[in-house]
Amino acid sequence: MPRKQSAGTLLYRRGPGELEVLIVHPSGPYNRHAPWSIPKGEPDEGETDLEKTARRETLEEVGIAAGELIPLGSIEYKKSRKDVYCFAGPVPADAEPRPTSREIDQACFVSLDEARRLLHPDQVPFLDRLLTHLAASS
Repeated sequence: MPRKQSAGTLLYRRGPGELEVLIVHPSGPYNRHAPWSIPKGEPDEGETDLEKTARRETLEEVGIAAGELIPLGSIEYKKSRKDVYCFAGPVPADAEPRPTSREIDQACFVSLDEARRLLHPDQVPFLDRLLTHLAASS
């Protein structure tokens, strides 16, 4: 049986003196204590371009059309054995994240330290990969 796939974005901006990333929280009473996530979702039927999936899911979940993106690779959810692919890029200057899907109840920018605390533990490596990319490109 093929493994499930999911794709999302790690959008970032320069906050007051530090880097901030956009994360979302799943909605529903059963998710009240669930970890946060990057905006992400599964490919539509026949959709093979995972960057396209990541862009669509970000637009659907937080109302932001992502600009230029770079791939940060994938991680494996240890419990569900799903592969999550991540694409990173700067958030458009005028973007204001807001939940635009019933799937999430919160969307906000947080510092990297806060993201490390809130994110699903399996997604934390995306933060380190983003920092590596930004350090290499500056």
